[in-house]
Amino acid sequence: MIAIATTVALVSSPVSLLGQGNGAAAAAARPSTPSRPWPPLKTPDGQPDVQGTWRPVNGGTQSLDPLMSSAADFEQRVTGVVKHPPSAIVDPADGHIPYQPWAAALQKGLATAYENPTRPEHVDTQTRCLVPGIPRLYYFPTFRITQAPGSVVFVWDEYHTYRVIPLDGRPHLGPNMKLWMGDARGHWEGTTLVVDTTNLNAKSRLDVIGDFYSDKAHIVERFVFVDANTMNYEATITDASVFTRPWTIRIAQRRIADDEFWEFACHEGNHDGALSDGIVNANAGRK
Repeated sequence: MIAIATTVALVSSPVSLLGQGNGAAAAAARPSTPSRPWPPLKTPDGQPDVQGTWRPVNGGTQSLDPLMSSAADFEQRVTGVVKHPPSAIVDPADGHIPYQPWAAALQKGLATAYENPTRPEHVDTQTRCLVPGIPRLYYFPTFRITQAPGSVVFVWDEYHTYRVIPLDGRPHLGPNMKLWMGDARGHWEGTTLVVDTTNLNAKSRLDVIGDFYSDKAHIVERFVFVDANTMNYEATITDASVFTRPWTIRIAQRRIADDEFWEFACHEGNHDGALSDGIVNANAGRK
């Protein structure tokens, strides 16, 4: 079953694996990161102008604890050299997700099933070309920030995904309306964008190995712009039905050159990803 697990590891991060083969040449071909003023200039509607293209410094969607990419996991399996990257979880201080006992058992079962998948729900949602969800979209892919009057827009090349954050103080949607990326409302605190996210449908996983939250989750995200080229993404997840307390992740981001996004086509229908056919619901088997 190692071969099956290897296939899953490969298909779960096609961009990262392909990008490593000619990384030096690709980096040399791209323009340098543009020089931006700091403190930032203001947009016409008064927002700090942080527009541009951003990427995690050390990202990964294989696991949060430790923060590891699928490519790194694959390399670890092939070489036998165990990696020891840090956890993305900064609170609690031990770096572990504070699951309730039943939820910890479910996550452990999902992680074990990932190694020997026999049913559709054993395969990660992102591997199936479904929307990765929030906060997972900030762990791994490159994204672009565009600021329109009264809103902040995030655009990803992966999955042709975008997210519009209104800043006008409008109320959240009714609680029965559930969305893949939730319902977001934002405001600025100096050079920090604070986003309050509710109405998540919880159909996506937090990572490949099956970390999850429920559709009762409430996420407060903070995009902390440190300087012209540095930003820390923080997300605090509160979900009393799954966790014993709120917990927080932090992912460092850096500005990169505003190069054109390459077209991204997911691997749905690819015979190498046959295990990914169907629909995954991370809620399967929950209490």
